[in-house]
Amino acid sequence: MAVSAQKKRLGRSLASLIGEDAGVTPGVADQRNVPLSSLRASRFNPRRNFSEAQLAELSASIGERGLVQPLVVRPLGGSGDRYEIVAGERRWRAAQRAKLHEVPVIIRTLSDQEAIEIAIIENVQREDLNSIEEGEGYHLLMQGHGYTQEDLAKVIGKSRSHLAN
Repeated sequence: MAVSAQKKRLGRSLASLIGEDAGVTPGVADQRNVPLSSLRASRFNPRRNFSEAQLAELSASIGERGLVQPLVVRPLGGSGDRYEIVAGERRWRAAQRAKLHEVPVIIRTLSDQEAIEIAIIENVQREDLNSIEEGEGYHLLMQGHGYTQEDLAKVIGKSRSHLAN
C-alpha cells in the first residue's frame, strides 16, 4: 500500500474501520457474545502497561452495569471458535476480574495491517475527560437523576472519595 494511502487510512476513525453497522453487514462483520476463554490478547496491542487501579475501577463498573462497548476481534487460525482481540484488551481483562463468562464482540476478518491500524487508532483517538468534565457529568447524574455519591461510585466503579473531590 502506498504511503499516502496508509496515511489516509490512519486518519480514519475507529467507527469507519470497523463499520458503523458492523453488526449487520453480512460477510463483513458479525456481532455476538463469546466466552472469555475463546479470546486471547493480540501481539499488536500498542498498550503494554495496564494500571491495576484503573482495571479494578473498570472491573467494578462492568460488574455493576455490564460491558457497554463490544470488543473488536478477528478469528484465529480457521477454527471458528477462537479469536484475537484487536480492540478492547483492557475491557477483556476487566471482564475477567468481574467474573463475566462471556462478552459482546464484533468479529471482523482483518489482515495483520488492518488489525494494527485499528489497535493504534483505538488508543490514539481515546481522549479522557478532564476533571471539570468528569465532575460535571457526576453532578448531572446526582442532581438530575437522584444518585447519591455512594450509589454513583458503585455504578461507575470509582471510590466515593473520588466523587467528593
